[in-house]
Amino acid sequence: MNSTQNANDADWVPSPVQDYIAHTTKGRSIRALARKRAVHPSTILRQVRNCEARRDDPLVDAALRALSETDAHLEQKASPITPMSPVAAMPSRTLSKARMEREAGHILRRLCEPGAVMAVARDMDSAVIVREDAEGETLRTAVVEAELAQAFALQNWISCADPGARIARYFVTSTGRAELRRLTARDENRAQGFADAAAGHADWIAPNGRQAASRFIATETPLMGLSRRRDKAGKPFLSRELVQAGERLREDFVVADAGPDVTEDWRAALSPEPRRSLSRGALAARKRLTDALDDLGPGLQDAVLRCCCLLEGLEVTERAMGWSSRSGKIVLRIALQRLLRHYDSANGKQSPMIG
Repeated sequence: MNSTQNANDADWVPSPVQDYIAHTTKGRSIRALARKRAVHPSTILRQVRNCEARRDDPLVDAALRALSETDAHLEQKASPITPMSPVAAMPSRTLSKARMEREAGHILRRLCEPGAVMAVARDMDSAVIVREDAEGETLRTAVVEAELAQAFALQNWISCADPGARIARYFVTSTGRAELRRLTARDENRAQGFADAAAGHADWIAPNGRQAASRFIATETPLMGLSRRRDKAGKPFLSRELVQAGERLREDFVVADAGPDVTEDWRAALSPEPRRSLSRGALAARKRLTDALDDLGPGLQDAVLRCCCLLEGLEVTERAMGWSSRSGKIVLRIALQRLLRHYDSANGKQSPMIG
């Protein structure tokens, strides 16, 4: 977590976790916390014990350590600390509830796919979601930043099946599935005008001060929908390799942290920012993303940016680009073919390590 973020001020941190950090790190008594929450002290004690028991989970433990260390002005009073894992030690941006929910729709949806699992290696600063396809081959469907994976674990949206393994495997929980249904229903209501899109919904603020609409939650990504379509010969409209190329670009886009104004001027959005330090992995992802978009050229780069990275629907992209109706899928397929050729010539069949 970012060092400027106070654990108690983070709007996404559950109340029991806030109380646990206040008790173990700042030394506040159980009775004082109970009076603040207007509950019985036994309730706070039970929550504290529950948080302590969950520290066998590497993501939960990393998140609690990172949150505990954000308050540099108070003395650390927790139990003796073992060396911090690389996941907890990684540099990260300030995480807000709005951003967590914005990414949760895509990540939880991937985890709800049959056979999906989130793999977290102890020596990597990001997690990956993988599943087996119809041919029994492993398909990587998403990359998850460490701070997001930690937040999901604290929310009990994911659980670890083997906490002691070098590569921990996480599965979506019933709580995570319920959260996905809530997010999907909320966005469907907003799309139909049944709710105020601005109420309780903080989107990105672009550098020019204008509010940018959230574009990351979709009931289904365009690639997922097109991958199930068949052409006149009965063959898949998008081959498995083309879908993988689009997901590979999306992975780099997430790690690169381009921002919401990327469709207006993607080159400026991906250029280094003097007031902001980026990790080596983010800089490498920006370089890969820039190289791929440069190779595609105008028109094709817009198709993959909007459909693969921002997860815009094909009809939305067609209207935004002024294309004729039902032409978006053809342009997207051509763009993915060019993108696959770029990846094969640049890195071969295997994508580079993201961490």
